[in-house]
Amino acid sequence: MRATALFMPTVKEDPSDAEAISHKLMVRGGFVRQFASGIYMMLPLGWRVMQRVNAIIREEMNAIGAQELSMPTLHPADVWQASGRYDAIGDEMFRLKDRGDRDMVLAMTHEEVFAWLASRELRSYRDLPQIWYQIQLKFRDEPRPKGGVLRVREFLMKDSYTFDVDNEGLDKNYAKHIEAYDRIFERCGIDVYRVESDSGFMGGAQAHEYMAPSAAGEDRVALCDSCGYAANVELARSVAARAEGAMEAELEEVSTPEQRTIEEVSTFLGIPSSSLIKSLVYVAGEAPVLVLVRGDHSLHEGKLARYVKQEVRAAHPEEVRRVTGAEVGFVGPVNVSARIIADESLRPDGPSGPRAYAAGANKEHAHLRGVVPGRDFQAEFADLREAVGGDACALCGEPLRVEQVIEVANIFKLGTKYTVPLGATILDESGQERPIVMGSYGIGPARIAAAAVEQGNDEKGIIWPKRIAPFDVCLVQVHAKDPVQTDVASALHDALAQAGLEALWDDRDERPGVKFADAELIGCPVRVTVGKKAGEGVVEVEPRSGGSREEVAATDAVARVAQLWEAAR
Repeated sequence: MRATALFMPTVKEDPSDAEAISHKLMVRGGFVRQFASGIYMMLPLGWRVMQRVNAIIREEMNAIGAQELSMPTLHPADVWQASGRYDAIGDEMFRLKDRGDRDMVLAMTHEEVFAWLASRELRSYRDLPQIWYQIQLKFRDEPRPKGGVLRVREFLMKDSYTFDVDNEGLDKNYAKHIEAYDRIFERCGIDVYRVESDSGFMGGAQAHEYMAPSAAGEDRVALCDSCGYAANVELARSVAARAEGAMEAELEEVSTPEQRTIEEVSTFLGIPSSSLIKSLVYVAGEAPVLVLVRGDHSLHEGKLARYVKQEVRAAHPEEVRRVTGAEVGFVGPVNVSARIIADESLRPDGPSGPRAYAAGANKEHAHLRGVVPGRDFQAEFADLREAVGGDACALCGEPLRVEQVIEVANIFKLGTKYTVPLGATILDESGQERPIVMGSYGIGPARIAAAAVEQGNDEKGIIWPKRIAPFDVCLVQVHAKDPVQTDVASALHDALAQAGLEALWDDRDERPGVKFADAELIGCPVRVTVGKKAGEGVVEVEPRSGGSREEVAATDAVARVAQLWEAAR
């Protein structure tokens, strides 16, 4: 491909609203352009990356016996109403009406539609197992699009679905997808963790996410390097360090004028924050709940919602007063009639043992010292706090670390969550009708590309993994009007193609500095420079990362480029 024939609008400046490195470099390198908030165009370089990612995905899905098809992205609402998700999902779903005033939706995902097809086409256990997949557009009315292609409102996704007679079959297909996904990410050249996750609005019995470490990620995972435990922080279990400090176990009211926050009260009373109880009023469904965590811990609302099996929200100030009689900042668990749920770190038989804490007195400008869980209040205990780095692993006791990550894929054991409401049943070997057991497996190709940029870059630009780079080689002709350089570059371009390496031949009539800067910015694995020694049959070759420039005979250049390409990540 000649650069003079390629639409490649590189720019020098970062977009003004960009924070993520991948957002900055994919715009500057001419890979993407923003069309509207959360809506991006893939330009030729970006689409070449996507095509290479998708090719790897297709090869690995086909290798496990999956069959590709294509589903519509405009759905009648009734299939979503049948599963209950039409109302449960909320404002993130794009809803519309057709000219017949029928409710329609734009696809966020395709579980219902695949289950609908299975209900009409699969009749017998002899039809199973099946693995169906597609690479298709999805739509989500994301309230806060950001990060370039990381958080968007329209995106391409590979989603596959398995259909089995029983859970044993589901387990086998789940394992097949794990193997396929491991190969996909290895071939795409990005580092990922497979972690336990919450099934969320997808539902099901078990779920995992594939997380690519990156400072641009909006998720966090807890990892144990000793035993291999890995989980999203919304699910991660850990053992908290013992609370610091000690106090008499005799209830005593103390004046704390205008001291509302944990930090303020801790300083005012001269006690560590771990000796305080943080009391938070939430509303679960329509009922108030008093939630307790240690002062040095943070509540994870997702854990609370899973425990109470309802959506939760923080109570409004007037609701707090109604439940406790106090203003926010002076709330505590003593003499409160509402349901109380406390984090496990506060258990009398927990890591800190039976001990006293300070807590709000449910009276303005006052706190209580000497509050003992189990003596002064009764509570349900659950894992509510967010795991933090340095906590002990719940499995082996070694310290956990917490990393920022980008979610690039997820897999779910759905069971019969969708097949029962959609009527997807088969006759088993005994002639009994039973619901099909289903799994769902997604990958975001654009997120893979963005994660690759986040993990592979330097001050000059992108360093693409070799198998998903837009081109294998950037062939820079220093002077476009030099006939000798043109002849050498043309011969190399053709020879590289014959060797199976796609080259971008920069034949533009631009200053050499512009060409070199664009080559570094675009980030192909190897650069070949055809310059002043072309007449002597000599060119320069240089890996984009981890090597030095070297002169080679033009006749040997293809072999050397192939070696450098193989050595690249």
